[in-house]
Amino acid sequence: MTPPPTATTAGTGTPAPIADVTPGPALAAVGQLPVTPAPAFEAVDAPPVTPGPALAAVDAPSVTPGLAPAAVGIPPGTPASACPAGPVASPGRTRYQSAHPAEPLANPGRPHQPAGPLGARQPVAPATAGAESARAAHPATGGALVLVGMLLVALNLRAAVTSLGALLDEVRDGLALSGATAGFVTTLPTIAFAALGALTPWLVRRVAPARVLVVAMLALATGQVLRVVTDSTLVFLLTSALALAGIAVANILLPMLVKQHFPHRTGLVTGAYTMALTVGTTVAAASAVPVAHAFGSWRAGLGVWAALAAVAVLPWVPLALRARAAARRATPTAAVTPRIRIRPGRTRLGWAMAVYFGAQSLSGYAIMGWLAQLFRDAGHRPETAGLLLAGVTALGVPIALIMPTLAGRLRTLRPLVLTLTAASTLAYLGLALAPQGPAPLWVALLAIGQGAFPMILTTIGLRARTAEGTVALSAFAQSTGYVIAALGPLLVGILYEATGGWTAPIGFLLVALAVQTGAGMVIARPRHIEDEA
Repeated sequence: MTPPPTATTAGTGTPAPIADVTPGPALAAVGQLPVTPAPAFEAVDAPPVTPGPALAAVDAPSVTPGLAPAAVGIPPGTPASACPAGPVASPGRTRYQSAHPAEPLANPGRPHQPAGPLGARQPVAPATAGAESARAAHPATGGALVLVGMLLVALNLRAAVTSLGALLDEVRDGLALSGATAGFVTTLPTIAFAALGALTPWLVRRVAPARVLVVAMLALATGQVLRVVTDSTLVFLLTSALALAGIAVANILLPMLVKQHFPHRTGLVTGAYTMALTVGTTVAAASAVPVAHAFGSWRAGLGVWAALAAVAVLPWVPLALRARAAARRATPTAAVTPRIRIRPGRTRLGWAMAVYFGAQSLSGYAIMGWLAQLFRDAGHRPETAGLLLAGVTALGVPIALIMPTLAGRLRTLRPLVLTLTAASTLAYLGLALAPQGPAPLWVALLAIGQGAFPMILTTIGLRARTAEGTVALSAFAQSTGYVIAALGPLLVGILYEATGGWTAPIGFLLVALAVQTGAGMVIARPRHIEDEA
């Protein structure tokens, strides 16, 4: 009898007998022809050859797994080294496997991997799969364009607020606002930021951040236009709320975008957009009154900033289109990624961040809303009072650039927290005791103290490892913090109207500063929200 064909056993070079191959019922069911496997397996290390008839079964219907060995005449219990390659059943399709049938096939749905030295498929590295999922989840990276868009958005984040603070007297006269209503107007930003900022994580789980920012900047531009064309107090408040809604969403998104697109340059990029925010705040406070006087109406001094918001839309339009196209191309496997829900409200770190953010925002918005009025009451002209208010933000520009870098390099934030507290304390005491004295000195000290804002924005990124953790911590700290901050301008206005002076309002700000310092001691120690949530 003619001896059966032989094949080289993988790894030994020893010929191994191969049983006669007779087409059994499994192959006959799919229309296969008898196959002689010897030519395809004469040398394991030979260059790839053109697949013969044995590979024609790749697109055939599924073969019942338990019948494949019997169908080709291989008795049960035959060692793997003596088994020829052949069709192996897999879900939905018959695939071709190497000479080791016990070796698992690559998982369906994973990227195709080239064959290894012995014809085995190489496993997909988990890091590669994770990277592909991340790219699918965040398709619109666009580095430079994202950075430009972030800076333009940051320029708009306070212009609508500080321009109103500089023109508050004119707005009160033009709309016949009472003192309580004027206090509510200065409190409205914090109310909007608290209420709408909390919805931002829900939005970004369903809509790409670029598309959210397009709508946010359009809302800001529209609201600023509509509020200057009305004589109704109610309409003025509602349209101001619309504009502030756009700012509220952007407030939450910027720290997340830093973590998502610039994870290794958190301090630098945070400093850049915080500096842009400070520049926008400064320019709006300094120029609102001159613009209003040039056009003969406070409406021009407020409405001109709508154009800046419209410009901020432009970089996000192509990024939004790119994100939408990438979402359509994404496979279901890449698009569905498990999410771990982080609840900062259940952690000590989350509440400390919220209290610190709230206390510094309380003083910040009280200063933006009432500092110009304080200097007017001290005898300064309206233009000078506006310039002094602008000086706080102007001096804050280099502080905003330096503070995130310092916060990122220090092992503990305690030195920064205590330095900022000392500067604010001296400024408040100076304003209470000698408001007509060295006003530029009080302005400089206030600017240093307001460095708490860029520090806390940087700390949000430093106290989270992931983009999901960053947006959760940012939303909780800012939305809860703005609830606290809403008390600032309102209580300052009530105390000012009740006492007719500034001693009681400044005393209130000193109490808030003490609370801020206590929370700062808690967040100074390095740790991450993911470890506590």
